[in-house]
Amino acid sequence: MRKALTLLLCAAAVVRLSAQAAAPFNDSIRLADLKADLFYLAGDGFKGRLVGTPENALAAEFVRSRFERAGLKPGAPNGSFIQTTQLMVASLGSQNALSVSLPGGATLDLKPEQDFYPQRFSASGSVKAQVVYAGFGIHAPALGYDDYGDRVKGRIALILEHEPGERDPNSPFDGVVTAEAAVAIKKVLAAQEKGALGVLFVTDVHNHPAPANFEAAARAFWPAQAPRIDRFTLASWADRVRVPVGQISPALAELMVRGTGRSLLDLSKAAETDRGFVGLALDGVEATLATSVNRHIVPDRNVLAYLEGADPTLKDEVVIVSAHYDHEGADGAVIYSGADDDGSGTVALIEIAEAYAMAAAAGQRPRRSVLFACWGSEERGPLLGAWAYTENPTFPLARTVAVLNMDMIGRNEEVQVGGGPRFNGLEVQTAESNRNALNILGYSRHPELSATVEKANRSTVGIGLELKMRYDNNSSNLLRRSDQWPFLQNGVPALWFHTGLHPDYHTQYDRPEKINYEKMERIARLVHQASWVLANQDGRPK
Repeated sequence: MRKALTLLLCAAAVVRLSAQAAAPFNDSIRLADLKADLFYLAGDGFKGRLVGTPENALAAEFVRSRFERAGLKPGAPNGSFIQTTQLMVASLGSQNALSVSLPGGATLDLKPEQDFYPQRFSASGSVKAQVVYAGFGIHAPALGYDDYGDRVKGRIALILEHEPGERDPNSPFDGVVTAEAAVAIKKVLAAQEKGALGVLFVTDVHNHPAPANFEAAARAFWPAQAPRIDRFTLASWADRVRVPVGQISPALAELMVRGTGRSLLDLSKAAETDRGFVGLALDGVEATLATSVNRHIVPDRNVLAYLEGADPTLKDEVVIVSAHYDHEGADGAVIYSGADDDGSGTVALIEIAEAYAMAAAAGQRPRRSVLFACWGSEERGPLLGAWAYTENPTFPLARTVAVLNMDMIGRNEEVQVGGGPRFNGLEVQTAESNRNALNILGYSRHPELSATVEKANRSTVGIGLELKMRYDNNSSNLLRRSDQWPFLQNGVPALWFHTGLHPDYHTQYDRPEKINYEKMERIARLVHQASWVLANQDGRPK
């Protein structure tokens, strides 16, 4: 009897502990509500929610209204639900010119869109200076890597695209994932900081074949007719670029480096170093570069709401739960609905936010504050809404405990034979093999955060998903393809919840009737549970 009573008391204690650990109102996140919201948001009336369209603004307003109706506080830095962001789209001006003086006195007058073209983020202006070959043009102090030193000050830097060791899983530059330091505009800002007066890019011909027709590539970069979908960058980034920036043909670069006694291929291979390339002055080579790029501002928006924490000290810290609401728009009658990408994450975010609001109304607030962030312009740039937030956050990034980002949580990963470049680096797999699978990305950066999610998955009744940790160092570049990436780059623990790509990804067939709502409900409950634990535990993920 005593043994039976002891077992009964222990069982009761376990139940109490489980109940204490459970996120309140977790079961309010329901399949039916997710489905109703997604059929609305991914319906034809929103026309694919493309940045810069009225339908995109309407989608933002839908999310804002749901946050406000739930009783959440405005979460933007300006005290609004809307954080306005500034995007920049460029058009080609008329005054673009490049001439290069070579050793021996020969001068080449090059033609724009034939031998060179300006980058979209280039400043408008002109410069005349000696040229220095600076390898990949990367400055990464945290890795002890520098291609510049003091060699480019007062000169034009000739730099390669991409990065060293790009196919090496052990590369310190994020393995086989494209490093942020290798992004073109980041290279230019680094060169500018080192005193460069201008930058010329060229293909790294040892890793990537030179364009078979550079003139055609230049015309494609600056098409005569504006594309259906504009190519954006953050206006704040472009504003920091003060120097002319151009792209030149490998044939021209070959002529410029000829005086070194080495070919462009030789110099490209020589740039593959662990600590950086020692800049090489191209003696007798002087370039005169003039660029003319017109910058046009396109306003966009993030939708932000928050619930203030109950702990007098910890409420100044925040857990972010996020998704993005934009997609690919419409091409005439063809509508890219984006039900999975990322209508699924958006409606899950709304449900999680409402669960928190109901808990607060019932007197159950988390200790830390929770910010609900619906990012704009994820598809354009990409990730520009999240990047903009990291530059002007509501809560300091140092006080941001974790980011749980949901992007495409409504389908089963499926990679078919011959799927095309959208699926590069991913193994062929069936939807059935992933029927209960959820990919977690960012796991290798912050194992403690991943462990919190795994525990929530095991302990919460009715979830039981198969969590797959497999894509952090994958040539598909998945790790940097959603909104957790800007936070990882700023040292904030962040994970991406992602059920995987599928044949309907970025096509008109990504429709709400194809969503696995039962699985999506469990994922939303998992994110809710994990965020609640993070918002209440004593410590923070390292």
